[in-house]
Amino acid sequence: MPDQRPVYLFSYGTLQQPEIQLSSFGRLLHGEEDAMTGYQASMMEITDAAVIKASGKRFHPVIHPSDNPQDEITGQVFRITEAELLAADAYEVSSYKRVQVTLRSGKNAWVYVLA
Repeated sequence: MPDQRPVYLFSYGTLQQPEIQLSSFGRLLHGEEDAMTGYQASMMEITDAAVIKASGKRFHPVIHPSDNPQDEITGQVFRITEAELLAADAYEVSSYKRVQVTLRSGKNAWVYVLA
């Protein structure tokens, strides 16, 4: 029997956009507000034409660890499948890497941070 444990994905950027969810996962995701602490955000220029076309944006947010544990990134946490996690990997450009974090809610979630 396949592993049925939920996979959580935290998004603070374009993976929250309905058009990105439909093109990447073939469905709209139901998210819950959550946050991760100890990180801060900046903007990064995207050069992948397919990602720019899909998101409609040339600059995307990217997060990186902060020296201040009070810094917080807010976003949405989605319950997804392993296959959908791989689809998210395919969408993200090489400037991002996927890491696992513990969110403010206590959920362990995957998130894309600065590579």
